[in-house]
Amino acid sequence: MTLKIKKPKNENLQTIVRRLGYTPIGHSDRGELNCVRPIGRDYPRFHAYIKEESDTFIFNIHLDQKRPSYGNETAHSGDYDSEIVEEEVGYIKEQIEKI
Repeated sequence: MTLKIKKPKNENLQTIVRRLGYTPIGHSDRGELNCVRPIGRDYPRFHAYIKEESDTFIFNIHLDQKRPSYGNETAHSGDYDSEIVEEEVGYIKEQIEKI
């Protein structure tokens, strides 16, 4: 699910991500900040790729249900448009509006 939201003034992305409870884990090949917010111990977890465009943050969020398993097949088990992902988008909007 994609969320576009106006950047709060005088705040950087790293600080906002941490305030939201996400942990940065690196950057994607496209330069997006890659971060996660576990719901349980490790999985399930929210997984977000976030990029900055002028005065906007663009979040691409999904829910990783389990650890990816790769071998002869690719399995991800990600939810992209479920109710819980919609709730997370609402949480992010609400928290950023408070900043």
